Amino acid sequence: MLSGVNAQVAVKIYGDDLDKIRQLAGEVRTVLAEVEGVTPPIVDPQERVDELHVVLRTSELALYGVSREFVADFVQTALKGEVVSKILEGQRRFDLVIKLQEPYRSNPDFMKELRIELPNGRGQVRLKDLADFPEAASGPNLVNRENVRRKQVVRCNVTGRDLAGAIEEIERNVRQRVQLPAGYFIEFGGQFEAQRSATLMISGLAGVSLAGIFVVLMMLYPSPRITFQILNAIPTAFIGGVWALMVSNQSLTVASLVGFVSLGGIAVRNGILLVTHYFHLMKEEGQAFSEATVLRGSLERLAPVLMTALTAGIGLVPLVIGGKKPGLEILYPVATVILGGLMTSTFCEFLLHPGLFWKFSGKDAERLVHGGSSEEELLEGV
Repeated sequence: MLSGVNAQVAVKIYGDDLDKIRQLAGEVRTVLAEVEGVTPPIVDPQERVDELHVVLRTSELALYGVSREFVADFVQTALKGEVVSKILEGQRRFDLVIKLQEPYRSNPDFMKELRIELPNGRGQVRLKDLADFPEAASGPNLVNRENVRRKQVVRCNVTGRDLAGAIEEIERNVRQRVQLPAGYFIEFGGQFEAQRSATLMISGLAGVSLAGIFVVLMMLYPSPRITFQILNAIPTAFIGGVWALMVSNQSLTVASLVGFVSLGGIAVRNGILLVTHYFHLMKEEGQAFSEATVLRGSLERLAPVLMTALTAGIGLVPLVIGGKKPGLEILYPVATVILGGLMTSTFCEFLLHPGLFWKFSGKDAERLVHGGSSEEELLEGV
C-alpha cells in the first residue's frame, strides 16, 4: 500500500527515456542478484510492440490551413470511434459509434488514403499528404508512472537473513555500482518501508513507556536503587526473547518488537510483586531486613509468579508449536518472544533478583519502611 509494489524490496528507477531506465533496471537486477539472501530479482515486464505512427508535417498543415488538433480528431475518430447518437431498446441504451471497420483500421496503406474534409468547404486532402507513416514504428506495451515521472521497478524478496541488513547492503551496492545520468534517480521501496516506520514508532513508544514505568515506580518507591532493582527484570526477560528467536530461526520483525514490549510489562509486574512483598513483611509484620526476610518473601511469592507465568506460557504454546500455519504470521513471533522471555525472567526472578535486592537495596528499603528519610537522603545513598 505504501509503495505500490507487492514485494519486500522494490528499487524504482525514474527518468524520461524508457530505453535508458530499462537499461538501468538491468544493471540494478545484476547488482541485486549478487546480494546474499535475495531471491531472483524481477523487472516489471515491458515489451516493444508494433504501432502505427502518424507524424504530421508542419509545412503541409500550414499549406492546407488545418491544425494538428483537427487532423488528430479525424484520426482518433477513424481508429477509436466517436459517439454520435444513442439507440434506445426498451429500458436499455446503447452508444452509436462511428469508426472504420476492423480490417481497415489495421491496414496502414488504407489509412494513408483516407480523405480529410478541409474547413470552409475547400475540398479534400489525403492523410498521406499531411503526414508521414514510419514503417518501423514501435512502442512500449506498458508505461508506469509515479508522481508524473516514468519509472521502472526491480523487485525481489529476502530469505534466509534479516530484512534490515539486506536492505542496507542493497542500498549501498546499488548506489556505488549503478551510475545514473543527469535527470535520473533511484528510490527504494517495498514492504520494508512499513517495517522501518513501524520499528521507529515502536522503539519511540517503548522508550516513552519505559520512562513512564520509571516515573510510576519512583512515585511508589522513591528510591532509584529499588526502582532499578525492579527494572532489571527487563533485560533478563529480553535475553530469553532473543534466545527464543535464535532457536526458532526467526529474525527481528515488527511483530517480535511488539512481543518484546509486552514482555517488558510482564517482567516488571513480576518484579513489583516480589519487591512489594518484601516491604509488606518489613512494614506490616515488623521483620527486620535480613537474608531470612528476603528468602521468605521470595518463597511466598513463588506460587503467584509461577501461576501468572505458567498461565501465559501455556496459552502461548499452541501458537509457538503451530506457528508455521497460515494465518499465524503475526502471532507466531509475538508468542515466541513472550514464551522465551517468560522462561528466563521467571528463572532469574528467584535465583538472581533476591540476591541483588539483598546486596544493593537493603538500606533504602529500611529507610522507606521507617519513613524517616527524605528523597535527598535516599539519593545520597546511591
